[in-house]
Amino acid sequence: MPRLDGHFWSCSCAHGSRHRGHPTARAGALAAKVGDMVTSSASSPALRAAGRASDPEPAGRPGSRGVGGQATRWHHHLLQRGLVLFSVGVVLALVLNLLQVQRNVTLFPDEVIATVFSSAWWVPPCCGTAAAVVGLLYPCIDSHLGEPHKFKREWASVMRCVAVFVGINHASAKLDFANNVQLSLTLAALSLGLWWTFDRSRSGLGLGITIAFLATLITQLLVYNGVYQYTSPDFLYIRSWLPCIFFSGGVTVGNIGRQLAMGVPEKPHSD
Repeated sequence: MPRLDGHFWSCSCAHGSRHRGHPTARAGALAAKVGDMVTSSASSPALRAAGRASDPEPAGRPGSRGVGGQATRWHHHLLQRGLVLFSVGVVLALVLNLLQVQRNVTLFPDEVIATVFSSAWWVPPCCGTAAAVVGLLYPCIDSHLGEPHKFKREWASVMRCVAVFVGINHASAKLDFANNVQLSLTLAALSLGLWWTFDRSRSGLGLGITIAFLATLITQLLVYNGVYQYTSPDFLYIRSWLPCIFFSGGVTVGNIGRQLAMGVPEKPHSD
C-alpha cells in the first residue's frame, strides 16, 4: 500500500506539473509569434519608405549644408569680382579720359566738368559698371561654350595687357598723323595685336567686336544729344578710331575678369 500511494502521488504531481507548464509554453510561443510579426512588418519596404517620407531632412545634414555653402561662396566671389572690376573701370576711366581731355580730343560742357581729373561726374560710374559687366561676362561665356581660356593665365601677362591698352589710348591722343584714316588703321592693328598677344580666343574676339559696336553706338547717341563732343569728328559724330579703343578695352577687362575667376567654384546646379 505505501508503494501504491507513493506511485499515485508521484503520477498526480507529474500530471499536475505538466498541466501547469502548458499555459506557460503556449504564452511563450504566442509572444514569439507576435514578435516575429512586428519585426517583419517593421522591416517591410513600404513602411520604411513611409518612415523616410514622414521624417524631414535635418537642416544640418552634410549634403544640404554643402550645396548651400557652395552657393553662398559662389555669390560671395561674384560680388568680390564685380567690385574689383568696377574699381578698375573707374580708375581707367579717370586716367584715360584725362588724356583725352588734356589733348582736346574730348570736349565736355563747362558746367559738367568736375574738379577731379577734369572728368564729368557720370563717366567713372558708367565705365566702372561697364567694366564689371564685361569682366564677369567673359568667363561666363567661356564656361558656357566649354572652352576655358588658358592662354597666358598669370597676373604678369594681365598687367602687360593693361599697359598696352593704356599705350594704345595714349597713342590715340598723342600721335599726329596726316589724317584720321592712318591713325585708325594703326590703332586697329595695335588692337588686333593686343588680342593676339594676350587672348587668342574666338570668344574674346567675338565679345570684343560686339563691345566695340555697342559702345560706339552708345557714344554716337550721347554725342548726337549734345552730352559731349569730339574735335574733328570723321565718322558719324565721333572719331573713326574710337571702336579700336573700345575693342582693346573689352579684351583687357575680359582678361582681368578671367584672371579673377580662376580658382572660383562653379555655380551649383539645383536638382
